Amino acid sequence: MRIKSLYISSHTVAAGKLVVAMGMMEFLKAKVHRVAFFRPFVKDKSHDHDIAFFLERYTLDMTEAQSRGFTVHEAEKMIAENSLDTLMKLLVAQIKELERSYDFVLIEGLHHSAFSAAIDVDLNLEVAKNAAAPYVNILNAKSEDTADVLDNILMDHEHIKASGCRHFATFANRLDAEKLPALRTLLEAHRDLSPVYLLPEVEELDMPTIFEVRHALDCEVIRATGKEYRRVVRQTKIAAMRLENFLSYVEEGDLVLVPADRADIIIGALLSTQSARYPNISGILLTGDMELAPSIREMLESFDALSIPILAVAGDTYQVALKVERIPATIRAKSERKIALAMGLFNTAVDMIALEQMLAQEERSVLTPIMFEYALFQRARASKQKIVLPEATDDRILRAVETVLRRDVVEIILLGNPEEILQKSGTLGLDISKAEIVDPHTSPLQKGLAKTLYRLRKHKGLSLDAACDMLLSSTYFATMMVYMGYADGMVSGATHTTQETIRPALQIIKTKPDIPIVSSLFFMSFETQVLVYADCAINQDPTAQELATIAITTADTSAQFGIEPRIAMLSYSTGSSGKGEDVEKVAEATRIVKERRPELLIEGPIQYDAAIDPTVAAQKLPGSEVAGRATLFAFPDLNTGNNTYKAVQRASGAVAIGPVLQGLKKPINDLSRGCLVADIVNTIVITAIQAAQEER
Repeated sequence: MRIKSLYISSHTVAAGKLVVAMGMMEFLKAKVHRVAFFRPFVKDKSHDHDIAFFLERYTLDMTEAQSRGFTVHEAEKMIAENSLDTLMKLLVAQIKELERSYDFVLIEGLHHSAFSAAIDVDLNLEVAKNAAAPYVNILNAKSEDTADVLDNILMDHEHIKASGCRHFATFANRLDAEKLPALRTLLEAHRDLSPVYLLPEVEELDMPTIFEVRHALDCEVIRATGKEYRRVVRQTKIAAMRLENFLSYVEEGDLVLVPADRADIIIGALLSTQSARYPNISGILLTGDMELAPSIREMLESFDALSIPILAVAGDTYQVALKVERIPATIRAKSERKIALAMGLFNTAVDMIALEQMLAQEERSVLTPIMFEYALFQRARASKQKIVLPEATDDRILRAVETVLRRDVVEIILLGNPEEILQKSGTLGLDISKAEIVDPHTSPLQKGLAKTLYRLRKHKGLSLDAACDMLLSSTYFATMMVYMGYADGMVSGATHTTQETIRPALQIIKTKPDIPIVSSLFFMSFETQVLVYADCAINQDPTAQELATIAITTADTSAQFGIEPRIAMLSYSTGSSGKGEDVEKVAEATRIVKERRPELLIEGPIQYDAAIDPTVAAQKLPGSEVAGRATLFAFPDLNTGNNTYKAVQRASGAVAIGPVLQGLKKPINDLSRGCLVADIVNTIVITAIQAAQEER
């Protein structure tokens, strides 16, 4: 998949983020039809300068609400409440929705220093990582030594890589122009870096305009036209001397601050602009708490050719001068001169051909737990399967049901007494009104289910009365509902044992024709990737044939969930380095997989370190397409698999989603009796996706 979004951010204020974002937007608008602009964090929802700028300047087909996520206050509150994951999920959902609706999404972060120092996570990197958006960092290099700039470039590069983000490029901005050659020379020794673009300081971009002065100080306009508001204020000059001295003191681009009663300075300043021997001032700002003399005002109004803006503001001249100095320079949507200057700066620094090639590259396969969960929900929502849950009075089940119903990803059938279930959910403060509740003891389905169960099992000596009795068990009743198509899948195990969940499935649903055994897998969701472990829950000591079947079945399941299967058949030795029955079983299983499914990428026997670590793989199995890059780990027996997944889960903090059962004709999944609400939610969603695949 091609890159669909780009994340731009900086650590500090005044790094020139808008200039880089503008340059990227100009480039993108020339290449793709519809571009979206998004800010995950804003200071204030009532107005955000950059959102307003991009929507107006580039006439983007979107609203302000679509362009923003959370305020800093909202984000910090959620983090304080231990809801960082929820914050990330909501932001990723917004970004992915924009990616579906637009050709490209340009994301601009809020500088890191805008957040509380108590937040120990870089929120911009977290969003970029979970949204799989390549990251562009911007450094404010103003007044920095060349060596310090290089150090900051290197440190940021390592920090971004360590976070799990793809580092797209670095912009070192506001550099002293004379330092550019030396820095370019130093960077030549670091060719392994992501592209580094050097932008020199352009003073005019850091200067306010007359328009900004007027609005910042709420000035009265004595006279000014639209074009005159664009004049840049290079510096302020207080006119406190005689006119002849003032004329030798004034410089190009000055905003002249003068008390309103100094008619001599006002007229002299205006006349100086008509002389070829004197510099052009940017404007005149009248100060003090006095009115401009009527005669002077009348004279000014009579000058039709006058092109100098004149503003007035109450207050002491010195205090007004301090306020002017503090006015931040901004680029507005109609700041044509500044925009032209900024775009010239960007286009000179950036290799546009290389930029286009970078954006055309395939997106790197970063897959965080939040991204994986988001993808699961999207796929489940697309088909809206009906899942039956036979343990409807368990608090965790009811909480999970409310979650999946609110997220509108599945339809739910709960088994049990309706009054008891509704009373329990009401006590918990839950809304499960959209769930269908079926009582196995009174349901009109019971008679038909019993007859079908009797027909299926009578060769095993089952009587019709015994079939009716069996259906009083909620797991049998739920399994029969799945078999007869009243439900698309079942999830059980929060209170039932694995045997109570799986036995009815094996007796009634049975395995697929080409898959003789049921097996299981876990999705192991690490910080930046999701791996698949199998079989860690069902088969105690599979034969070579069974192990091959587990590997093939797991490969197909992995592909269904968007994970490219590269199979590592695990053993205590790699290649031909070890001997023994266990190694030979794995080698034989590998041979069988290659024979049955030659298109699958598989390596075995292989040790775990050689399967996952490229450095170890290069030593033990150089040239392997799987070693060091495995995504699917097939364990030789239950003892190894179960212990390994639990050890990895505890040691690494990975999220283990499963066990997910595979091989049955229709999806039945087993929960751990120690499962959390999130585990149940994920299992319901996975079951729905499996059911949708079976329909195809």
